[in-house]
Amino acid sequence: MAFSATISSFRTSNLLKIHINGYKNLTRVPLGHPKPVLGKIRAIHAVNSSLFQPFLTEELLNEEMNNPLPIFQFEEYMAIKTKTVNKALEEAVPLQHPLKIHEAMRYSLLASGKRVRPILCIASCALVGGDESLTLPISCAVEMIHTMSLIHDDLPCMDNDDLRRGKPTNHKAFGEETAVLAGDALLSLAFQHIAAKTAKVSSDRVIQAIAELGSAVGSEGLVAGQVVDLCCEGKEVSLSELEYIHVHKTAKLLEASAVCGVIVGGGNVIEIERVRNYARCIGLLFQVVDDILDVTKSSEELGKTAGKDLASDKATYPKLMGIDKAKKFARKLANQAVQELAYFDPIRAAPLYYLAEYIANRQS
Repeated sequence: MAFSATISSFRTSNLLKIHINGYKNLTRVPLGHPKPVLGKIRAIHAVNSSLFQPFLTEELLNEEMNNPLPIFQFEEYMAIKTKTVNKALEEAVPLQHPLKIHEAMRYSLLASGKRVRPILCIASCALVGGDESLTLPISCAVEMIHTMSLIHDDLPCMDNDDLRRGKPTNHKAFGEETAVLAGDALLSLAFQHIAAKTAKVSSDRVIQAIAELGSAVGSEGLVAGQVVDLCCEGKEVSLSELEYIHVHKTAKLLEASAVCGVIVGGGNVIEIERVRNYARCIGLLFQVVDDILDVTKSSEELGKTAGKDLASDKATYPKLMGIDKAKKFARKLANQAVQELAYFDPIRAAPLYYLAEYIANRQS
């Protein structure tokens, strides 16, 4: 199938549809055509990958930089936020009785992950003027849910994987029964943690965030993507079916992470939906890049088993489109993502601009 057909399918799918639910203050963000503002921010972050291309020509960039805004230290930002999230996760799941289940929960939760989802939540909260402290409970919750999905996805009855985040998978370390229960416990704790620990946020917004996150995980979200993925094993899969799998299995939780950050940060409905569109794009981008890395990197580089999709004959973007067209599709998604940020203050939006670039250029 031609690349143009793929993009057409992407545009006409549910990927960028607007869903407005229950917010009334619509006055803060002006409508109109987006005006790229990326050139107003300089990032200390190398861009060497062919996946992510500049959004402004060199001439326009130089013109914008006549009065440059302060340099944005993206790598430093990621390191600081990762440290904050890791500390909060450590405190959220203390070692206690029964020791085995809490050891298993901590084993996977505290492993060296990228923390993209909680940082996305924090950055989205700050985008609309919210304080980081408002979103830490829900940031921890999305990482708990993500970790649960990894534990369950690695089980012999699912993807049957032995390596995750550079070490043996949970069921290899603790046994299948404990791994299932550790995932279940993390999922339950995630919603308990939001309800019990979120402070200085209205109950209406906490409920909205819980509903958003629950929808992203259940039979209309992550579970939907996982079950369709299982049902499609060994079968011919179209690009639209592959998009459905990855929008639900991967992008939905990234989307919920960002949307929940805006909700608890006090964002209005238009801000919520523009961030939703941004996150849906980078969520699918994350998976396209993941598929590319699976066939271009080693297990040591990835920290998980490389070539697994190819060995199990799974449908992937490189398999259906070829590597070059998959890279072009990734660039398209990155461009569409940053268009949604053009309506926001460029200083506040800087982490999200460069988080999209980071996802496009990641090497593991």
